[in-house]
Amino acid sequence: QVRVKESGGGSAQAGGSLKLSCELSGQTSRCTMVGWYRQPPGQERGMVSTLNSDGTTSYGDYAKGRFIMSRDNAENTLYLQMNSLNTGGTALEYCAAVCGTRQLWGGETQDTVST
Repeated sequence: QVRVKESGGGSAQAGGSLKLSCELSGQTSRCTMVGWYRQPPGQERGMVSTLNSDGTTSYGDYAKGRFIMSRDNAENTLYLQMNSLNTGGTALEYCAAVCGTRQLWGGETQDTVST
């Protein structure tokens, strides 16, 4: 069984930065994908960035050129450094993992960007 626990987020001004962390525990060797998703109010959840077990990384259009995903394998922790934040109010961020046949979601964190 794999557990996904995220932390971070908060408030920032437009152009500022926030950092999210996602701790994975349990049988993480079964995970073939980890990543981040974002859901603004009234919109569908969309991919921010993903990291596959073969090392390939993908970024959604929202994140390209501004966000950096990294992983500390020793700590089994995934990070998302969000830079140059847009003025967009509040959104929910989710850490995700595909482990075996299961799609797992961490608890949501909220980020708010103000002018």
